Amino acid sequence: MFDDVAPKYDVVNDVLSMGQTRRWRKVVVEAMDVKAGQRVLDLAAGTGTSSEPYADAGIDVIACDFSLGMLKVGKRRRPDIDFIAGDATRLPFADNTFDASTISFGLRNVNEPKKALAEMLRVTKPGGKLVIAEFSQPVVPLWRTMYTEYLMRALPAIAVKVSSNPDAYVYLAESIRAWPDQDHLAAWLQEAGWDNVTYRNLSGGIVAVHRAVKPGAESDPAAGAKALAAHTGPVARLRRNTRPAR
Repeated sequence: MFDDVAPKYDVVNDVLSMGQTRRWRKVVVEAMDVKAGQRVLDLAAGTGTSSEPYADAGIDVIACDFSLGMLKVGKRRRPDIDFIAGDATRLPFADNTFDASTISFGLRNVNEPKKALAEMLRVTKPGGKLVIAEFSQPVVPLWRTMYTEYLMRALPAIAVKVSSNPDAYVYLAESIRAWPDQDHLAAWLQEAGWDNVTYRNLSGGIVAVHRAVKPGAESDPAAGAKALAAHTGPVARLRRNTRPAR
């Protein structure tokens, strides 16, 4: 499916998000706060659009994705970036390889997202950062209703006109609607072993940017629970939530 949409993937995303994807990706780069000479894993990088800001800043970035079609399009456009095929649940990298890891709008497409979170922990250095951008749940009920209507009605109709594979965007809408909310993803991160878990809502909660740190010399194990409580409520409340886990 992703191979089929690769040639127009970035253009279609700009159209469907009404230009917001660029702003969302800018927030991710700022949250990563990496410097020249550091090494970054950009997982589910697709055609490498999310990897370009790091490469342009002199950062050693690895663009990793399971779709060969996406990687081929990206490599033609940016031959200076290292594109590597890989499964998010079995990353082809050694332990403690990267100073920071990130995944934008791709965790939702992984069959075992919790396993992917654990794999990113494994390949990130102690004290290293993780930044995740993913579609989430709008926090205002009226806005949530309007957004759901857009996802299930308008988005597929627009995709028919601008995409070579409209069915892929029907899947997109359904996967976004079924994805856990901000608090659930924050809890998953803690369960995977990440510390200092926080998140920031963008566009009223349409997207959430989660941040975390791998425990190590520079990480305070108690800080993660405190930060999560300050931003999203006690972890105990998350685990008492009556909604079924997804």
